[in-house]
Amino acid sequence: RFFVNFPSAKQYFSQFQHMEDPLEMERSLQLRKHARRVMTAINTVVENLNDSEKVSSVLALVGKAHALKHKVEPIYFKKLTGVMLEVIAEEYANDFTPEAHSAWTKMRTLIYTHVTAAYKEVGWAQ
Repeated sequence: RFFVNFPSAKQYFSQFQHMEDPLEMERSLQLRKHARRVMTAINTVVENLNDSEKVSSVLALVGKAHALKHKVEPIYFKKLTGVMLEVIAEEYANDFTPEAHSAWTKMRTLIYTHVTAAYKEVGWAQ
Protein backbone atom coordinates (compact mmCIF):
# COMPACT_ATOMS: atom_id res chain seq x y z
CA ARG A 1 0.00 0.00 0.00
CA PHE A 2 2.88 2.36 0.73
CA PHE A 3 4.07 2.27 -2.87
CA VAL A 4 0.53 2.55 -4.23
CA ASN A 5 -0.15 5.61 -2.05
CA PHE A 6 3.31 7.10 -2.58
CA PRO A 7 4.69 5.86 -5.92
CA SER A 8 7.51 8.40 -5.72
CA ALA A 9 9.01 6.25 -2.95
CA LYS A 10 9.85 3.59 -5.54
CA GLN A 11 12.68 5.80 -6.82
CA TYR A 12 14.81 4.56 -3.92
CA PHE A 13 14.46 0.90 -4.90
CA SER A 14 16.18 0.02 -8.15
CA GLN A 15 14.96 -3.58 -7.90
CA PHE A 16 11.29 -2.68 -8.28
CA GLN A 17 11.05 1.00 -9.11
CA HIS A 18 9.53 0.22 -12.51
CA MET A 19 6.88 -2.19 -11.25
CA GLU A 20 3.40 -0.77 -11.61
CA ASP A 21 1.26 -3.75 -10.64
CA PRO A 22 0.72 -3.88 -6.85
CA LEU A 23 0.41 -7.69 -7.00
CA GLU A 24 3.74 -7.96 -8.77
CA MET A 25 5.31 -5.77 -6.10
CA GLU A 26 3.71 -7.86 -3.38
CA ARG A 27 5.33 -10.97 -4.84
CA SER A 28 8.75 -9.32 -5.20
CA LEU A 29 11.30 -11.19 -3.11
CA GLN A 30 13.42 -8.05 -2.73
CA LEU A 31 10.46 -6.06 -1.46
CA ARG A 32 9.43 -8.81 0.94
CA LYS A 33 13.00 -8.99 2.24
CA HIS A 34 13.09 -5.25 2.82
CA ALA A 35 9.67 -5.33 4.50
CA ARG A 36 10.99 -8.01 6.87
CA ARG A 37 13.97 -5.81 7.78
CA VAL A 38 11.63 -2.86 8.44
CA MET A 39 9.33 -4.93 10.63
CA THR A 40 12.30 -6.47 12.46
CA ALA A 41 13.59 -3.00 13.31
CA ILE A 42 10.15 -1.90 14.50
CA ASN A 43 9.80 -5.07 16.54
CA THR A 44 13.19 -4.40 18.15
CA VAL A 45 12.04 -0.90 19.06
CA VAL A 46 8.77 -2.22 20.54
CA GLU A 47 10.56 -4.93 22.52
CA ASN A 48 12.99 -2.36 23.94
CA LEU A 49 10.71 0.55 24.74
CA ASN A 50 12.03 0.50 28.30
CA ASP A 51 15.63 0.75 27.04
CA SER A 52 15.93 4.21 25.52
CA GLU A 53 19.58 3.64 24.55
CA LYS A 54 18.69 0.56 22.51
CA VAL A 55 15.78 2.38 20.84
CA SER A 56 18.02 5.34 20.00
CA SER A 57 20.74 3.05 18.70
CA VAL A 58 18.47 1.05 16.40
CA LEU A 59 16.74 4.10 14.98
CA ALA A 60 20.02 6.00 14.60
CA LEU A 61 21.41 3.15 12.51
CA VAL A 62 18.29 3.15 10.35
CA GLY A 63 18.34 6.92 9.97
CA LYS A 64 22.04 7.16 9.15
CA ALA A 65 21.87 4.36 6.59
CA HIS A 66 18.89 5.93 4.86
CA ALA A 67 20.45 9.40 4.92
CA LEU A 68 23.97 8.51 3.83
CA LYS A 69 23.70 5.32 1.80
CA HIS A 70 20.18 5.39 0.36
CA LYS A 71 19.60 9.18 0.25
CA VAL A 72 15.94 8.77 1.24
CA GLU A 73 14.08 11.94 2.16
CA PRO A 74 13.10 11.68 5.85
CA ILE A 75 9.45 12.53 5.15
CA TYR A 76 9.07 9.00 3.78
CA PHE A 77 9.42 7.65 7.31
CA LYS A 78 6.36 9.65 8.33
CA LYS A 79 4.50 8.46 5.24
CA LEU A 80 5.45 4.81 5.79
CA THR A 81 4.48 4.78 9.45
CA GLY A 82 1.19 6.47 8.55
CA VAL A 83 0.41 3.70 6.07
CA MET A 84 1.39 1.10 8.65
CA LEU A 85 -1.00 2.67 11.14
CA GLU A 86 -3.81 2.55 8.55
CA VAL A 87 -3.16 -1.11 7.76
CA ILE A 88 -2.95 -2.14 11.42
CA ALA A 89 -6.21 -0.31 12.15
CA GLU A 90 -7.93 -2.09 9.26
CA GLU A 91 -6.50 -5.55 9.88
CA TYR A 92 -7.23 -5.47 13.59
CA ALA A 93 -10.32 -3.26 13.54
CA ASN A 94 -12.08 -5.19 16.32
CA ASP A 95 -9.08 -4.93 18.64
CA PHE A 96 -7.76 -1.54 17.63
CA THR A 97 -9.03 0.51 20.54
CA PRO A 98 -8.48 4.25 20.93
CA GLU A 99 -5.71 3.34 23.40
CA ALA A 100 -4.02 1.11 20.82
CA HIS A 101 -4.32 3.86 18.23
CA SER A 102 -2.76 6.32 20.65
CA ALA A 103 0.10 3.94 21.42
CA TRP A 104 0.87 3.37 17.73
CA THR A 105 0.65 7.10 17.06
CA LYS A 106 3.24 7.64 19.79
CA MET A 107 5.39 4.90 18.24
CA ARG A 108 5.13 6.64 14.88
CA THR A 109 6.30 9.90 16.44
CA LEU A 110 9.13 8.14 18.28
CA ILE A 111 10.40 6.56 15.06
CA TYR A 112 10.20 9.78 13.07
CA THR A 113 11.82 11.85 15.81
CA HIS A 114 14.78 9.52 16.25
CA VAL A 115 15.30 8.92 12.55
CA THR A 116 15.23 12.63 11.69
CA ALA A 117 17.64 13.30 14.57
CA ALA A 118 20.06 10.86 12.94
CA TYR A 119 19.66 12.69 9.63
CA LYS A 120 20.53 15.97 11.34
CA GLU A 121 23.48 14.35 13.12
CA VAL A 122 25.07 13.35 9.84
CA GLY A 123 24.37 16.76 8.32
CA TRP A 124 21.93 15.48 5.73
CA ALA A 125 20.62 18.14 3.44
CA GLN A 126 18.86 17.59 0.18
